[in-house]
Amino acid sequence: MLRGPDNLTVDAKGRMPLPSRHRELIQELCQGQLFVTLDRDRCLLIYPKPVWLEVEAKITSLPDTNAYAKKLKRLMVGNATEVELDSANRILIKPLLRQYAGIEKKVVLMGQGSKFELWDEARYLQSLDDWGTRDQAEDEAQMTEDIAKLTW
Repeated sequence: MLRGPDNLTVDAKGRMPLPSRHRELIQELCQGQLFVTLDRDRCLLIYPKPVWLEVEAKITSLPDTNAYAKKLKRLMVGNATEVELDSANRILIKPLLRQYAGIEKKVVLMGQGSKFELWDEARYLQSLDDWGTRDQAEDEAQMTEDIAKLTW
């Protein structure tokens, strides 16, 4: 299970180290093979390869006649990039992906269960403020709808 935040630094070439606490699990799950893609919230999503292949299959099965599904395919599948941990346990994040997420140097890597979110540090801190001030009634209505879809 991937969880918790880590403050990291992306080097000038766009390489980011994977925190040591996640390395063993990532090696077990996917032998260091990951996929990086875009998220609507202007962060990057990093998936272990087997998890990404499941997500990708679900997304690509959505009908192109649905405008939202088409946008989701373009955003996530169209921008998905396969990466592999190098000998120094770093991944290379392509410039286009870094640009989209506003990533320059300081980042927050946040475990989200089966994937990571990678945020520019300043954008992440701003998002924390935004999450605390959003319309709670709107969030609760959406949450109720989404939670109703879960199976235990």
